[in-house]
Amino acid sequence: MKQHKLLLILLFFIFLNSCSSQDKKQVAGRTAFQIKMNRKFKDASTTPLTKRALKKFKGLDFFPVDEKFKVIGKFIKTSNEPAKSLPTTTDRVVVYRKYGELHFTIDNNPLKLNVYKDEFPLKGFEQHLFLPFLDKTNGTYSYSGGRFLDIQTSDIANDGSITINFNNAYNPYCAYNTNYSCPITPRENYLDIEIKAGVMIYKK
Repeated sequence: MKQHKLLLILLFFIFLNSCSSQDKKQVAGRTAFQIKMNRKFKDASTTPLTKRALKKFKGLDFFPVDEKFKVIGKFIKTSNEPAKSLPTTTDRVVVYRKYGELHFTIDNNPLKLNVYKDEFPLKGFEQHLFLPFLDKTNGTYSYSGGRFLDIQTSDIANDGSITINFNNAYNPYCAYNTNYSCPITPRENYLDIEIKAGVMIYKK
């Protein structure tokens, strides 16, 4: 009887360990950003994936985290910029205004990206800034349409400095599902280097 109880306890702990391993698999990732992205994609209520793709989904592919792609840049706010209509991957049009410029350096290459602000932001996104970019990895290692970074106006210090972490770059939802409509990254935001950081190309 005693041996039977010990066996049941042992089986119970094996079961708990198995569940724990499964949970870790479901939120695989090396950083908080990667774990958050995989959790979002595995959740049927938040994933951009189709039902068919979700069944096969094991996790997103990421470039190895590289600290050289986490840089401190200088933000220069621009004024009197006209509102512009940006094309999307569908016939929908979105309206943005250039909010400023980010100047930074990677591998001694001086680089610049334009930052945009939605003219008609959704509630709760009033301080959100749109930072899309293209680079030399597009179409091979990363999504051909470019990737996005999330920044807030509060991320910009009083002296204009801001940390830009390309390890947190992600694909627009239309990279996973054509039912989504995504802004097309302006060509002026092309970086003439390889940004091997962030989310990689999605392999269907």
